[in-house]
Amino acid sequence: MMAVRIDKAVVSGVFSLDGQDFDVDNNVWLVGDDTEVLVLDAPHDAGPILEAIGGRRVTAIVLTHGHNDHISAAVALREATGAPIWTHPADRMLWDVVHPDAAPDHELAEGTTFQVAGVTLTALHTPGHSPGSTCLHSADLATVFTGDTLFCGGPGATGRSYSDKPTILTSIRSRLLTLPGDTVVRTGHGDDTTVAAEVGNIA
Repeated sequence: MMAVRIDKAVVSGVFSLDGQDFDVDNNVWLVGDDTEVLVLDAPHDAGPILEAIGGRRVTAIVLTHGHNDHISAAVALREATGAPIWTHPADRMLWDVVHPDAAPDHELAEGTTFQVAGVTLTALHTPGHSPGSTCLHSADLATVFTGDTLFCGGPGATGRSYSDKPTILTSIRSRLLTLPGDTVVRTGHGDDTTVAAEVGNIA
């Protein structure tokens, strides 16, 4: 059996919302082995993501939320790999701004599971940063992929359209801080952390 691994590609570009633009570096997470891989988020430019995929079969493109800096390369990545796009329907209004002429393939929901390279990832709906924000937890890998819901240092931003601080705090406390403390938190931007390390940062 080939060993499952987690790869990361960092793709740089612009995050645009509410009439403002920000230069950002986005983490793209790839979970798989030498033959197949699941891709988490598709920011900015499909090129570096395809390089990280390295010719492997892509089982799914899973979007943690609908902000443009996480989905702008999704359609191009789908065209290049043939893999279906999964996103939570509560963020469809954000998707439609970026991709008005294309639709995602499947609706991501609480409890949706994905199997890749012999491990399972389970969707946790964690609204707050956006209504459809969703994390993927793999007990097999002792890892949770949090998108922009939880970072090294605390919760994701809630100062913009469709976001809400009390909601994100409830999501983090009920869905993420209940995971084992040694669970590695792999984020949408910046460094990894652990569940235990963030308990004191959720106020």
